[in-house]
Amino acid sequence: MNIKTLDSIDVRGKRVLLRCDLNVPLKDGVITDDGRIKASLPTIKYLLAQGASVVITAHLGRPKGERKAELSLAPIAKRLSELLETEVKFSPEIVGAKLSGTGVTLLENIRYEAAETSKDESERAVLANELASYADFFISDGFGAVHRKHASVYDVAKLLPHAAGYLVAAEVEVLKKLTQSPERPYGVALGGSKVSDKIGVISNLLTKVDTIAIGGGMLFTFLAAKGLEIGKSLVETDLIPTVIELMERAEMRGVKFLLPSDIVVAPEFNADAEPAVVSADAIPADQMGLDIGPESAKAFAAAISECKTVFWNGPMGVFEFPNFANGTKVLAQALTKVSGISVVGGGDSAAAVRKLGFADSDFGYISTGGGASLEYLEGKELPGLVVLQ
Repeated sequence: MNIKTLDSIDVRGKRVLLRCDLNVPLKDGVITDDGRIKASLPTIKYLLAQGASVVITAHLGRPKGERKAELSLAPIAKRLSELLETEVKFSPEIVGAKLSGTGVTLLENIRYEAAETSKDESERAVLANELASYADFFISDGFGAVHRKHASVYDVAKLLPHAAGYLVAAEVEVLKKLTQSPERPYGVALGGSKVSDKIGVISNLLTKVDTIAIGGGMLFTFLAAKGLEIGKSLVETDLIPTVIELMERAEMRGVKFLLPSDIVVAPEFNADAEPAVVSADAIPADQMGLDIGPESAKAFAAAISECKTVFWNGPMGVFEFPNFANGTKVLAQALTKVSGISVVGGGDSAAAVRKLGFADSDFGYISTGGGASLEYLEGKELPGLVVLQ
């Protein structure tokens, strides 16, 4: 996939509409992980250095067309000002925004407009036309949204001269390394709560990788598929036949398919719940699994350490609770030792490594877009990239 990049267009003295991914976690109005804001800085700084004025559009959460105060981008504008060391003007209006001639303006949460995510192309077109009227060029740099056919991602790119920002270009290069002749052995670690989110990517990667390690809440559907007792753990019963088929395919292809041999369990989903380590084939009926066990964490880390290419998406346990963060921490540590390329695939995984005290520079690459990365690795076309070709 060849996309036009920022260096190929002349934005000197022009006004640029920049789509960023500023969808950061907030707690009581305070940003808990500003990784995505920092990832947007190189493109913004380049545009400003070119003398361009910048109008940023971005989303936060899923307000579904309603103005929800807790999903306002106002705190993000403040943090962006601090990081850029220059004032970022904030426009509470999206349609009919009052724009001054210079500097950076951040528009309010684009998803306050129902048209942004509408399935109706004509509705999206009205909003896209409004956004396009603000600028001479469109730069797409919100990788976390490129798998969406949204007005500010897809439709507006058809109305203005456009290019990919530095972040989107970097993400695409990394994903190419994972999909086109990756250095072997190639290992993938997948976690997170739902196996339904990962079925497509597991199925597609079975033809490409040497090792797959499964953790997180999704692992219990695999254990259930092996006929094991999983207590009160998460399970997607309807996917058991699919999961059996995936494990059979892995065996046929000679792919190492790693499931935990021990599990950290507790009676309830609670930070203060009393943890206990049990064998994966002996989970008590009144307990739920909240992390992979210490032996499994060591085994996963050993398998990953041997790989030259590694992709990891999804925590191994409930990393937000210190009692159930060990599996994620041990795996993250193993990724920092990979001699080839290690990619942390966005979302919760990126938040987890930062919360656990790792620096972004400890890894080969930290993606900003979990869902977009997974869909790319599934082999799907991403509308926000297709439109930039």
